[in-house]
Amino acid sequence: MFAQVPANPNAGPASRPELYEEVKLHKNAREREKYTGACSKLLVQFKAAFRQVAKDFPDVEAFMKKYRLDCPLALERIKEDRPITIKDDKGNTSKCIADIVSLFITVMDALRLEIRAMVDIQPDLKELMDAMQRLSILPSDFEGKGKVQSWLEKLSTMSASDELDDTQAKQMLFDLESSYNAFNKVLHDH
Repeated sequence: MFAQVPANPNAGPASRPELYEEVKLHKNAREREKYTGACSKLLVQFKAAFRQVAKDFPDVEAFMKKYRLDCPLALERIKEDRPITIKDDKGNTSKCIADIVSLFITVMDALRLEIRAMVDIQPDLKELMDAMQRLSILPSDFEGKGKVQSWLEKLSTMSASDELDDTQAKQMLFDLESSYNAFNKVLHDH
């Protein structure tokens, strides 16, 4: 994987092609894993930063157009909200299914134990979403993905110390239970 890094974002490639340098993002599997973690952190930072300018830009494409940013691969990562290395189960379907089941149960149990803090719920919920995205047998329009993504978006508007109220916690638990049941139905039908 390579990325082009402009030395001056205001200079277009046609006017100063020497300002672009090809940069290899990783040399081996260990570095690729570091890239994956770094990319995940950058996506979280991007979302927090973009909220600061969201009133001026309807979407990231408008921001990129205004500042003449030509980075289609970064835009794809932002839209998918995951590093390219987190793509599919790579034939490891059983492990992916086990991870999804475990994460569903973990988050639902936390809610049943009245754990409500955003900082305690969001990491496992994000991991659940990533695992569902990786599972190749799961349809792209699987209802659970939409429900989990919706809750991730709600949690992203909260600060780390914020907590879900009882109504939100009950609704999240209901959404996760129905998503878990739908997930089991997909496995049964597959």
